[in-house]
Amino acid sequence: MAVKDLRVPVFTDDPGWHGKRLEHAFAERGYEAIFISLKDCHFDLNQGQAGVVIPGFTQLPQVVFVRGVPGGTVQQVIARLDILHALKLLGIKVYNDGRAIERTVDKAMTSFILHRNSIPTPATWVCESRQQAQSILQREGKLVIKPLFGSQGLGVRMVESDKPFPVPMEQHVEGVYYLQSFVDSGDANSHDYRVFIICNQVIAVMRRSGASWVNNVALGGRCELAYDDEIAAIALRAAEVMEINYCGVDVIRDVVGGCYVLEVNSIPAWKGLQSVVDVDIAQLLVDDFLSE
Repeated sequence: MAVKDLRVPVFTDDPGWHGKRLEHAFAERGYEAIFISLKDCHFDLNQGQAGVVIPGFTQLPQVVFVRGVPGGTVQQVIARLDILHALKLLGIKVYNDGRAIERTVDKAMTSFILHRNSIPTPATWVCESRQQAQSILQREGKLVIKPLFGSQGLGVRMVESDKPFPVPMEQHVEGVYYLQSFVDSGDANSHDYRVFIICNQVIAVMRRSGASWVNNVALGGRCELAYDDEIAAIALRAAEVMEINYCGVDVIRDVVGGCYVLEVNSIPAWKGLQSVVDVDIAQLLVDDFLSE
């Protein structure tokens, strides 16, 4: 009888704090987390029927945990996502899988899916034409511009009709204008909410307050536990339509009480959230991952 392999590939380039938490959580259940970069995985269609090679594994594992997909050229990113798609086609559990990551890492597709499912999200425009983008800005007066692919608030900024407008190939714009209406949270200390969801269950809700209107923890946002039924419900709806194993959903409430989903993060950080909750988030993730 074959000996069960108790090693679990965790795809990431930088294990860091989150990697250590996952490593401990896997060890608590008798498994060893093996950190591997998707850059080092490859296709070899001469190696039997599998055709996918994961370093350190002579046989493909039954499950893989995705903690990061490295950036790169369009071709490199597609090749890395192809590995995830192929593993799923081979019957391997991929957590989160390539389809969920593609739908959420691309802010335009996230916004479209939310809108199509009648989930409130800020008015959004996505175009390549600088002239068209400027025309939208002139009409709206003030908008938020974000990188189409990005996280942790990097590259997010306000643009106003009477201020210089980003050129197409400027850093973070790169030829595509992703524009959203600005949602005012209605107080001097701008804030929004991060909802952490595992297996269609809300694990925790925290309020993030920033020194500016950008509230990401990576940019200095302060965290506090702040459960809110309405915020939790809209975040859960967003996670359900994205068909995702786990995620962090960013929600904001405007001055008149309306709630809007800003983003759905398929590879969310939880260091800030862990600082305000007693439950071990990494252990919940690992237990859900291993449950099937």
